[in-house]
Amino acid sequence: MRSTEAIPARLDRVSKWYGGAVALDGVAVDIRAGELLALLGPNGAGKTTAIGLLLGLHQPDAGGVELFGQAPQTLAARREVGVMLQSAGIPDTLKVRELLELTRSYYAEPRSIADCVALAGLDGLLERLYGRLSGGQQRRVQFALALCGRPRLLFLDEPTTGLDIEARMGLWKAIRELVGQGCAVLLTTHYLEEAEALADRVVVLNRGRIVAEGSVAQIRAQVDRRLIRCVSRLTAAAVAAWPGVVAATAVAGRLEIVVADPEPIVRRLLNEDPELRELEVQRAGLAEAFVELTREAA
Repeated sequence: MRSTEAIPARLDRVSKWYGGAVALDGVAVDIRAGELLALLGPNGAGKTTAIGLLLGLHQPDAGGVELFGQAPQTLAARREVGVMLQSAGIPDTLKVRELLELTRSYYAEPRSIADCVALAGLDGLLERLYGRLSGGQQRRVQFALALCGRPRLLFLDEPTTGLDIEARMGLWKAIRELVGQGCAVLLTTHYLEEAEALADRVVVLNRGRIVAEGSVAQIRAQVDRRLIRCVSRLTAAAVAAWPGVVAATAVAGRLEIVVADPEPIVRRLLNEDPELRELEVQRAGLAEAFVELTREAA
């Protein structure tokens, strides 16, 4: 397999400044075929700048950027890419079918309308005006448009924002299918359970630098934390003040407590609330690891 097929896109020790502010500082990332890479980080971490560089919207101040072995501005390389950004300037007055037909016309061998409809869950929407659709329906149309050219590399920037649970599960299924067919996917999302469910590999950015990289399991293993869940009459505010508690929150009627050493906290919970029930202790998830990694980097 040629390198451009195995690695469709690459940031090679890239740096980017805006005035005196550092957006990216020596970032090196490969995006691999048949893999979903989740690019995570707090606001201002450099995720949008990284995507802009890969799409040829910006030039790096140092380092190199490759898209299918070429400069990202190259038309041949850009025809291999599908893009779903957070905002899209799509005409409100066109029907969904018209939008799909227009986008398909830009490619020599486009995906069929039927396939786009099936992957994006657009049944019953083809004759609807785009401007009359709900926000979630518009996001599904945007996903379908990103697939029209049979992309070998797909950029998904917060793709499930505004979707209900059923639509989100449908999109996750379609993304997994595309990755299984060999498509490379770069995902950014604030829904860390989404990254945990979909990602083959995770890169965590903070202040323009990579602070962690690896599989979801490897990222979680970098943070020695445990998550305690229980139903208790104790308040999250009270438990958060205990020695050894990293964080405590109330979620859907349950206490969720992040700790380094769970044993003394569990003992105290049972002592202070004899009626405590539904007690669980598990390794902290990607969300807790993300918070800890970005906090340490800051």
